[in-house]
Amino acid sequence: MLPSRYVKHSPAPKESVSVQVLVLGDIGRSPRMQYHALSVARHGGRVDLIGYHESPPHPDLLANPRVKIYPLASPPSVLKSRLIPFIISGPLKVLWQVWTLVRVLGYQTPPARWLLVQNPPSIPTLAVALLISVLRNTHLIIDWHNFGWTILAGTKGRDHPFVEISKAYECALGQAAPTANITVTHAMKRQLEQPPYNVKAPILTLHDRPASIFQPLKSLPDRRDFLERLPETRDFASNIMAGQIRLVVSSTSWTPDEDFSLLLEALVAYSKEAAACPIIAIITGKGPQKAFYEEKIQGLQRKGQLPNIRILTAWLTMEDYARLLSCADLGICLHMSSSGVDLPMKVVDMFGSGLPVAAYSGYESFGELVEEGVNGCGFTTADELATTLERLFSEKGSAELRTLREGARKESDLRWDEEWDRVLGRVLGVID
Repeated sequence: MLPSRYVKHSPAPKESVSVQVLVLGDIGRSPRMQYHALSVARHGGRVDLIGYHESPPHPDLLANPRVKIYPLASPPSVLKSRLIPFIISGPLKVLWQVWTLVRVLGYQTPPARWLLVQNPPSIPTLAVALLISVLRNTHLIIDWHNFGWTILAGTKGRDHPFVEISKAYECALGQAAPTANITVTHAMKRQLEQPPYNVKAPILTLHDRPASIFQPLKSLPDRRDFLERLPETRDFASNIMAGQIRLVVSSTSWTPDEDFSLLLEALVAYSKEAAACPIIAIITGKGPQKAFYEEKIQGLQRKGQLPNIRILTAWLTMEDYARLLSCADLGICLHMSSSGVDLPMKVVDMFGSGLPVAAYSGYESFGELVEEGVNGCGFTTADELATTLERLFSEKGSAELRTLREGARKESDLRWDEEWDRVLGRVLGVID
Protein backbone atom coordinates (compact mmCIF):
# COMPACT_ATOMS: atom_id res chain seq x y z
CA MET A 1 0.00 0.00 0.00
CA LEU A 2 1.35 3.43 -0.97
CA PRO A 3 1.90 6.07 1.73
CA SER A 4 -0.77 8.73 2.27
CA ARG A 5 -0.14 12.01 0.42
CA TYR A 6 0.08 15.58 1.64
CA VAL A 7 -2.92 17.73 0.64
CA LYS A 8 -1.96 21.33 0.09
CA HIS A 9 -4.00 24.15 1.60
CA SER A 10 -4.02 27.50 -0.15
CA PRO A 11 -3.36 29.84 1.47
CA ALA A 12 -1.77 27.77 4.22
CA PRO A 13 -1.98 29.18 7.76
CA LYS A 14 1.24 29.10 9.78
CA GLU A 15 -0.11 26.52 12.19
CA SER A 16 -0.77 24.12 9.30
CA VAL A 17 2.87 24.18 8.13
CA SER A 18 4.28 20.70 8.71
CA VAL A 19 7.94 19.75 8.40
CA GLN A 20 9.74 16.44 8.65
CA VAL A 21 13.35 16.95 9.78
CA LEU A 22 15.51 13.93 8.98
CA VAL A 23 19.01 13.14 10.17
CA LEU A 24 20.43 9.65 9.62
CA GLY A 25 22.46 10.02 12.80
CA ASP A 26 22.11 10.70 16.51
CA ILE A 27 19.55 13.47 17.03
CA GLY A 28 21.25 14.62 20.23
CA ARG A 29 24.55 15.13 18.40
CA SER A 30 22.97 16.98 15.45
CA PRO A 31 22.57 20.53 16.78
CA ARG A 32 21.76 22.22 13.47
CA MET A 33 18.86 19.85 12.73
CA GLN A 34 17.56 20.28 16.27
CA TYR A 35 17.67 24.05 15.80
CA HIS A 36 15.69 23.72 12.54
CA ALA A 37 12.99 21.83 14.43
CA LEU A 38 12.89 24.39 17.24
CA SER A 39 12.65 27.27 14.76
CA VAL A 40 9.70 25.77 12.91
CA ALA A 41 7.91 25.01 16.19
CA ARG A 42 8.66 28.50 17.53
CA HIS A 43 6.62 29.95 14.67
CA GLY A 44 3.69 27.58 15.20
CA GLY A 45 4.56 24.83 12.71
CA ARG A 46 4.37 21.10 13.37
CA VAL A 47 7.63 19.12 13.33
CA ASP A 48 8.36 15.40 13.09
CA LEU A 49 12.03 14.90 13.98
CA ILE A 50 13.42 11.60 12.67
CA GLY A 51 16.78 10.09 13.60
CA TYR A 52 18.59 7.83 16.05
CA HIS A 53 17.60 8.54 19.64
CA GLU A 54 20.92 7.87 21.41
CA SER A 55 22.10 11.03 23.16
CA PRO A 56 19.63 13.30 24.99
CA PRO A 57 18.13 15.85 22.57
CA HIS A 58 17.92 19.55 23.32
CA PRO A 59 15.65 19.96 26.38
CA ASP A 60 13.43 22.48 24.57
CA LEU A 61 12.60 19.82 21.97
CA LEU A 62 11.39 17.41 24.61
CA ALA A 63 9.21 20.08 26.20
CA ASN A 64 7.66 21.41 22.98
CA PRO A 65 4.23 19.93 22.12
CA ARG A 66 4.68 20.85 18.45
CA VAL A 67 7.70 18.58 18.10
CA LYS A 68 7.41 14.80 17.96
CA ILE A 69 10.48 12.58 17.80
CA TYR A 70 10.33 9.41 15.71
CA PRO A 71 13.38 7.26 16.56
CA LEU A 72 14.95 5.12 13.87
CA ALA A 73 15.88 1.54 14.76
CA SER A 74 19.66 1.13 14.88
CA PRO A 75 21.23 -1.53 12.63
CA PRO A 76 21.83 -4.88 14.36
CA SER A 77 25.14 -5.01 16.23
CA VAL A 78 26.35 -7.81 13.96
CA LEU A 79 26.43 -5.33 11.04
CA LYS A 80 28.75 -3.07 13.06
CA SER A 81 31.19 -5.87 13.83
CA ARG A 82 34.61 -5.81 12.21
CA LEU A 83 34.39 -9.58 11.87
CA ILE A 84 32.22 -9.11 8.77
CA PRO A 85 34.00 -7.61 5.71
CA PHE A 86 32.82 -4.12 4.74
CA ILE A 87 31.86 -5.36 1.27
CA ILE A 88 29.21 -7.52 2.98
CA SER A 89 28.24 -5.48 6.05
CA GLY A 90 28.08 -2.18 4.14
CA PRO A 91 25.31 -3.14 1.67
CA LEU A 92 23.38 -4.99 4.41
CA LYS A 93 23.52 -1.90 6.62
CA VAL A 94 22.25 0.25 3.75
CA LEU A 95 19.33 -2.14 3.15
CA TRP A 96 18.45 -1.95 6.85
CA GLN A 97 18.53 1.84 6.70
CA VAL A 98 16.35 1.92 3.58
CA TRP A 99 13.75 -0.26 5.27
CA THR A 100 13.67 1.78 8.50
CA LEU A 101 13.58 5.12 6.65
CA VAL A 102 10.74 4.09 4.35
CA ARG A 103 8.76 2.68 7.27
CA VAL A 104 9.10 5.82 9.41
CA LEU A 105 8.97 8.50 6.69
CA GLY A 106 6.26 6.81 4.65
CA TYR A 107 3.97 5.14 7.17
CA GLN A 108 4.64 6.05 10.82
CA THR A 109 4.64 9.83 10.30
CA PRO A 110 1.74 11.85 8.88
CA PRO A 111 2.31 13.45 5.45
CA ALA A 112 4.12 16.78 5.63
CA ARG A 113 4.44 19.82 3.43
CA TRP A 114 8.25 19.82 3.72
CA LEU A 115 10.98 17.23 4.18
CA LEU A 116 14.26 18.77 5.37
CA VAL A 117 17.10 16.25 5.18
CA GLN A 118 20.69 16.51 6.40
CA ASN A 119 23.48 15.60 4.01
CA PRO A 120 25.75 13.75 4.72
CA PRO A 121 25.16 10.89 5.10
CA SER A 122 24.11 10.71 1.46
CA ILE A 123 23.60 6.94 1.13
CA PRO A 124 20.78 5.98 1.29
CA THR A 125 19.28 9.17 2.74
CA LEU A 126 19.00 11.25 -0.44
CA ALA A 127 17.47 8.46 -2.54
CA VAL A 128 14.89 7.54 0.10
CA ALA A 129 14.07 11.21 0.73
CA LEU A 130 13.48 11.75 -3.01
CA LEU A 131 11.24 8.68 -3.21
CA ILE A 132 9.19 9.74 -0.18
CA SER A 133 8.84 13.32 -1.44
CA VAL A 134 7.38 12.03 -4.71
CA LEU A 135 5.07 9.46 -3.10
CA ARG A 136 3.78 11.84 -0.41
CA ASN A 137 3.61 15.08 -2.47
CA THR A 138 6.21 16.71 -0.20
CA HIS A 139 8.71 19.47 -1.00
CA LEU A 140 12.29 18.30 -0.43
CA ILE A 141 15.05 20.55 0.95
CA ILE A 142 18.62 19.27 1.32
CA ASP A 143 20.69 20.86 4.08
CA TRP A 144 24.26 20.43 2.87
CA HIS A 145 26.59 20.25 5.89
CA ASN A 146 29.39 18.69 3.85
CA PHE A 147 29.87 16.23 0.98
CA GLY A 148 29.49 12.55 1.83
CA TRP A 149 31.95 11.32 -0.77
CA THR A 150 34.78 13.51 0.59
CA ILE A 151 34.30 12.05 4.07
CA LEU A 152 34.44 8.53 2.61
CA ALA A 153 37.56 9.50 0.67
CA GLY A 154 39.23 10.39 3.96
CA THR A 155 39.15 6.71 4.99
CA LYS A 156 39.16 4.88 1.65
CA GLY A 157 41.20 7.20 -0.56
CA ARG A 158 39.84 9.32 -3.43
CA ASP A 159 40.52 6.64 -6.06
CA HIS A 160 38.56 3.89 -4.29
CA PRO A 161 35.63 2.54 -6.39
CA PHE A 162 33.17 3.13 -3.52
CA VAL A 163 34.26 6.78 -3.40
CA GLU A 164 33.71 7.21 -7.15
CA ILE A 165 30.26 5.62 -6.88
CA SER A 166 29.38 7.77 -3.87
CA LYS A 167 30.47 10.94 -5.68
CA ALA A 168 28.41 10.13 -8.78
CA TYR A 169 25.39 9.23 -6.62
CA GLU A 170 25.62 12.44 -4.57
CA CYS A 171 25.96 14.63 -7.66
CA ALA A 172 23.03 12.94 -9.43
CA LEU A 173 20.71 13.10 -6.43
CA GLY A 174 21.73 16.70 -5.71
CA GLN A 175 20.64 17.65 -9.23
CA ALA A 176 17.41 15.62 -9.24
CA ALA A 177 16.08 15.75 -5.72
CA PRO A 178 15.48 19.09 -4.09
CA THR A 179 12.92 21.85 -4.27
CA ALA A 180 15.65 23.94 -2.66
CA ASN A 181 19.06 23.59 -1.01
CA ILE A 182 20.68 25.05 2.08
CA THR A 183 24.43 25.29 2.58
CA VAL A 184 26.49 26.17 5.65
CA THR A 185 28.90 28.42 3.72
CA HIS A 186 29.01 30.62 0.63
CA ALA A 187 31.99 28.54 -0.56
CA MET A 188 29.85 25.38 -0.53
CA LYS A 189 27.10 27.17 -2.45
CA ARG A 190 29.61 28.12 -5.15
CA GLN A 191 30.83 24.52 -5.43
CA LEU A 192 27.29 23.13 -5.78
CA GLU A 193 26.61 25.54 -8.65
CA GLN A 194 29.68 24.29 -10.54
CA PRO A 195 30.71 20.90 -12.04
CA PRO A 196 30.48 18.11 -11.09
CA TYR A 197 27.39 19.03 -9.03
CA ASN A 198 25.66 21.50 -11.37
CA VAL A 199 22.73 21.97 -9.00
CA LYS A 200 20.04 24.11 -10.67
CA ALA A 201 17.51 24.34 -7.81
CA PRO A 202 17.73 27.44 -5.58
CA ILE A 203 20.60 27.40 -3.06
CA LEU A 204 20.45 29.44 0.14
CA THR A 205 23.35 29.93 2.55
CA LEU A 206 22.30 29.57 6.18
CA HIS A 207 25.34 30.09 8.38
CA ASP A 208 25.40 28.22 11.66
CA ARG A 209 24.69 30.44 14.62
CA PRO A 210 24.62 29.55 18.31
CA ALA A 211 21.37 28.65 20.04
CA SER A 212 20.22 30.64 23.05
CA ILE A 213 21.67 28.05 25.48
CA PHE A 214 25.19 29.28 24.61
CA GLN A 215 25.75 32.60 26.39
CA PRO A 216 28.83 34.58 27.50
CA LEU A 217 29.80 34.51 31.16
CA LYS A 218 27.71 36.94 33.21
CA SER A 219 29.93 37.34 36.26
CA LEU A 220 33.07 36.00 37.93
CA PRO A 221 31.06 34.51 40.85
CA ASP A 222 29.09 32.50 38.25
CA ARG A 223 32.36 31.21 36.84
CA ARG A 224 33.63 30.19 40.25
CA ASP A 225 30.35 28.48 41.17
CA PHE A 226 30.40 26.37 38.00
CA LEU A 227 34.09 25.46 38.22
CA GLU A 228 33.64 24.38 41.83
CA ARG A 229 30.62 22.24 40.86
CA LEU A 230 32.02 20.48 37.78
CA PRO A 231 33.93 17.32 38.82
CA GLU A 232 36.64 17.86 36.20
CA THR A 233 37.54 21.35 37.51
CA ARG A 234 36.46 21.23 41.16
CA ASP A 235 39.97 20.69 42.58
CA PHE A 236 41.52 23.45 40.46
CA ALA A 237 38.82 26.13 40.54
CA SER A 238 40.78 28.62 42.66
CA ASN A 239 43.91 28.33 40.49
CA ILE A 240 41.88 28.73 37.30
CA MET A 241 40.14 31.79 38.70
CA ALA A 242 43.52 33.28 39.65
CA GLY A 243 44.96 32.65 36.16
CA GLN A 244 47.58 30.28 37.55
CA ILE A 245 46.10 27.45 35.45
CA ARG A 246 44.60 27.97 32.01
CA LEU A 247 41.42 26.10 31.09
CA VAL A 248 41.25 24.88 27.49
CA VAL A 249 38.25 23.13 25.94
CA SER A 250 38.04 21.13 22.74
CA SER A 251 35.05 19.22 21.42
CA THR A 252 35.74 16.36 19.04
CA SER A 253 33.92 13.52 17.33
CA TRP A 254 37.09 11.40 17.61
CA THR A 255 37.17 10.68 13.87
CA PRO A 256 39.88 10.98 11.18
CA ASP A 257 38.24 14.26 10.13
CA GLU A 258 39.83 15.74 13.28
CA ASP A 259 43.46 14.84 13.87
CA PHE A 260 43.63 14.82 17.67
CA SER A 261 47.34 13.98 17.56
CA LEU A 262 47.86 17.58 16.41
CA LEU A 263 46.71 18.84 19.82
CA LEU A 264 48.75 16.24 21.70
CA GLU A 265 51.91 17.16 19.81
CA ALA A 266 51.27 20.85 20.45
CA LEU A 267 50.79 20.27 24.19
CA VAL A 268 54.00 18.22 24.36
CA ALA A 269 55.90 21.03 22.63
CA TYR A 270 54.24 23.69 24.82
CA SER A 271 55.10 21.87 28.05
CA LYS A 272 58.81 21.96 27.19
CA GLU A 273 58.87 25.73 27.74
CA ALA A 274 60.06 26.46 31.27
CA ALA A 275 57.78 29.48 31.67
CA ALA A 276 54.69 27.78 30.25
CA CYS A 277 51.56 28.30 32.31
CA PRO A 278 49.94 25.00 33.47
CA ILE A 279 46.95 23.87 31.39
CA ILE A 280 43.87 21.77 32.05
CA ALA A 281 42.48 20.60 28.72
CA ILE A 282 38.96 19.15 28.80
CA ILE A 283 38.04 17.17 25.70
CA THR A 284 34.34 16.51 25.19
CA GLY A 285 32.58 14.20 22.75
CA LYS A 286 32.19 10.59 21.73
CA GLY A 287 33.57 8.71 18.75
CA PRO A 288 35.38 5.65 17.39
CA GLN A 289 38.95 6.80 18.15
CA LYS A 290 38.37 7.96 21.72
CA ALA A 291 39.81 4.84 23.41
CA PHE A 292 42.85 4.91 21.10
CA TYR A 293 43.72 8.49 22.04
CA GLU A 294 42.97 8.00 25.74
CA GLU A 295 45.59 5.26 25.73
CA LYS A 296 47.99 7.56 23.86
CA ILE A 297 47.46 10.31 26.46
CA GLN A 298 48.19 7.89 29.29
CA GLY A 299 51.38 6.82 27.52
CA LEU A 300 52.60 10.40 27.21
CA GLN A 301 51.83 11.02 30.88
CA ARG A 302 53.71 7.89 31.97
CA LYS A 303 56.74 9.06 29.99
CA GLY A 304 56.61 12.47 31.65
CA GLN A 305 56.06 14.29 28.35
CA LEU A 306 53.13 16.37 29.63
CA PRO A 307 54.43 18.14 32.75
CA ASN A 308 52.00 20.76 34.06
CA ILE A 309 49.41 19.52 31.53
CA ARG A 310 46.29 17.66 32.59
CA ILE A 311 44.09 16.23 29.82
CA LEU A 312 40.61 15.07 30.80
CA THR A 313 37.89 13.54 28.63
CA ALA A 314 34.26 14.18 29.48
CA TRP A 315 30.72 13.69 28.18
CA LEU A 316 28.57 16.55 29.46
CA THR A 317 24.94 17.57 29.29
CA MET A 318 24.17 20.37 26.85
CA GLU A 319 23.71 22.79 29.74
CA ASP A 320 27.05 21.92 31.37
CA TYR A 321 28.87 21.99 28.05
CA ALA A 322 27.54 25.49 27.34
CA ARG A 323 28.58 26.70 30.81
CA LEU A 324 32.03 25.11 30.45
CA LEU A 325 32.64 27.00 27.21
CA SER A 326 31.75 30.31 28.85
CA CYS A 327 34.16 29.58 31.73
CA ALA A 328 37.15 28.48 29.63
CA ASP A 329 40.15 30.60 28.60
CA LEU A 330 40.44 29.25 25.05
CA GLY A 331 38.61 26.87 22.74
CA ILE A 332 40.52 24.62 20.35
CA CYS A 333 39.02 23.25 17.15
CA LEU A 334 40.76 20.51 15.15
CA HIS A 335 38.16 20.24 12.37
CA MET A 336 39.98 19.83 9.05
CA SER A 337 37.05 19.84 6.57
CA SER A 338 37.16 16.93 4.15
CA SER A 339 35.52 19.10 1.46
CA GLY A 340 37.28 22.36 2.31
CA VAL A 341 33.97 24.26 2.29
CA ASP A 342 32.13 23.30 5.49
CA LEU A 343 32.48 24.88 8.93
CA PRO A 344 32.61 23.39 12.43
CA MET A 345 29.52 23.97 14.58
CA LYS A 346 31.68 23.72 17.69
CA VAL A 347 33.37 27.05 16.90
CA VAL A 348 29.94 28.66 16.51
CA ASP A 349 29.01 27.40 19.99
CA MET A 350 32.30 28.72 21.39
CA PHE A 351 31.64 32.17 19.95
CA GLY A 352 28.09 32.02 21.31
CA SER A 353 29.64 31.53 24.75
CA GLY A 354 32.07 34.42 24.24
CA LEU A 355 35.04 32.05 24.00
CA PRO A 356 37.91 32.87 21.60
CA VAL A 357 39.28 29.99 19.54
CA ALA A 358 42.44 28.56 18.09
CA ALA A 359 41.28 26.57 15.06
CA TYR A 360 42.78 24.58 12.21
CA SER A 361 42.70 26.96 9.26
CA GLY A 362 43.85 24.96 6.25
CA TYR A 363 40.62 25.08 4.21
CA GLU A 364 38.80 27.54 1.95
CA SER A 365 35.81 28.49 4.11
CA PHE A 366 37.76 29.15 7.34
CA GLY A 367 37.57 32.93 6.92
CA GLU A 368 33.75 32.86 6.83
CA LEU A 369 33.79 32.12 10.56
CA VAL A 370 37.10 32.97 12.23
CA GLU A 371 38.75 36.37 11.79
CA GLU A 372 42.45 36.17 12.51
CA GLY A 373 43.40 38.41 15.41
CA VAL A 374 39.78 39.50 15.96
CA ASN A 375 37.98 36.52 17.49
CA GLY A 376 40.54 33.76 17.14
CA CYS A 377 43.76 32.42 15.68
CA GLY A 378 44.39 29.89 12.95
CA PHE A 379 47.01 27.14 12.76
CA THR A 380 47.90 24.30 10.41
CA THR A 381 50.66 22.50 12.34
CA ALA A 382 51.28 21.38 15.91
CA ASP A 383 54.20 23.82 16.19
CA GLU A 384 51.96 26.72 15.16
CA LEU A 385 49.36 25.72 17.78
CA ALA A 386 52.05 25.39 20.46
CA THR A 387 53.37 28.86 19.58
CA THR A 388 49.84 30.29 19.79
CA LEU A 389 49.32 28.76 23.24
CA GLU A 390 52.68 30.08 24.47
CA ARG A 391 51.88 33.57 23.22
CA LEU A 392 48.29 33.84 24.48
CA PHE A 393 48.99 32.29 27.88
CA SER A 394 52.09 34.39 28.58
CA GLU A 395 51.99 37.62 30.57
CA LYS A 396 52.64 39.62 27.40
CA GLY A 397 49.83 37.83 25.57
CA SER A 398 47.11 38.64 28.11
CA ALA A 399 46.07 41.80 26.23
CA GLU A 400 45.76 39.86 22.97
CA LEU A 401 43.65 37.19 24.66
CA ARG A 402 41.34 39.89 26.06
CA THR A 403 40.99 41.36 22.55
CA LEU A 404 40.08 37.96 21.12
CA ARG A 405 37.54 37.38 23.89
CA GLU A 406 35.92 40.73 23.15
CA GLY A 407 35.73 39.75 19.48
CA ALA A 408 34.13 36.43 20.41
CA ARG A 409 31.60 38.27 22.59
CA LYS A 410 30.64 40.42 19.59
CA GLU A 411 30.17 37.26 17.54
CA SER A 412 27.82 35.98 20.23
CA ASP A 413 25.35 38.73 19.28
CA LEU A 414 24.71 36.87 15.98
CA ARG A 415 22.06 34.28 16.83
CA TRP A 416 20.44 31.32 15.10
CA ASP A 417 16.86 32.58 15.41
CA GLU A 418 17.55 35.79 13.48
CA GLU A 419 19.61 34.00 10.81
CA TRP A 420 17.00 31.25 10.36
CA ASP A 421 14.10 33.69 10.16
CA ARG A 422 15.91 35.75 7.53
CA VAL A 423 16.93 32.83 5.31
CA LEU A 424 14.40 30.03 5.75
CA GLY A 425 11.33 31.33 7.59
CA ARG A 426 9.53 32.67 4.51
CA VAL A 427 10.57 29.73 2.35
CA LEU A 428 8.77 27.30 4.69
CA GLY A 429 5.83 29.63 5.09
CA VAL A 430 6.04 30.17 8.84
CA ILE A 431 6.85 33.90 8.46
CA ASP A 432 4.87 36.38 6.37
